[in-house]
Amino acid sequence: MQILVVEDDRDLRRFLSKAFREEGYGVAETDSGDRALDRALDGSYSCIILDVMLPGRDGFSVVAELRQRGVFTPVLMLTAKDELDARVRGLEGGADDYLTKPFDLSELIARVHAMIRRSELRHKDATLKVGNIVLDPLTRRVTQDGRVVDLSPREFSLLEFLMRNAGRTVSRSRIAEAVWNYKFDPETNVVDVYVNYLRKKLSFAGATAPIRTVRGTGYRLETP
Repeated sequence: MQILVVEDDRDLRRFLSKAFREEGYGVAETDSGDRALDRALDGSYSCIILDVMLPGRDGFSVVAELRQRGVFTPVLMLTAKDELDARVRGLEGGADDYLTKPFDLSELIARVHAMIRRSELRHKDATLKVGNIVLDPLTRRVTQDGRVVDLSPREFSLLEFLMRNAGRTVSRSRIAEAVWNYKFDPETNVVDVYVNYLRKKLSFAGATAPIRTVRGTGYRLETP
């Protein structure tokens, strides 16, 4: 398996490359967003470790362009910024996870392992179908009676999680951990907001599997 490390700090880039080679991965390196995009477009990497602040094209732009072009290689973003908006922008742009510098190397390696495992499972899994909604984990395409339903990366992940648990009630905390990869904060309404986004798009498309609110618990995707 091959990992692409994109980091303009030479010492950190070499440190990460050495660490992942010791884990048994093949590693390619680059120090700019433009070169990273050129390399990543062929989809041959198992994972991309992508710094946000890069010469030329930044990390946000790289991951957004990859997703727009249909490349869904798992991406973990590294950022020196600790602001919520930077993390949200990366995740909404299509990144799968993030770490804020400075970080613990063992945590980074564990997150990369987990991302690659999830990606492999998605590729092996069959197409999901609930009611008249069909979700293809490999192409990340959702259709309703053959018509494409346009979803953001986060909406897609939310729908995939609900479809894999169709007919079962899932708590907000489980959804947050599965879709956003963080522990649930009871003060945030991000899960409810995205469920509403998804409901509107599915309702507009004529979906026959509604998302029910289970008061005080969470949500359930009904099976017709």
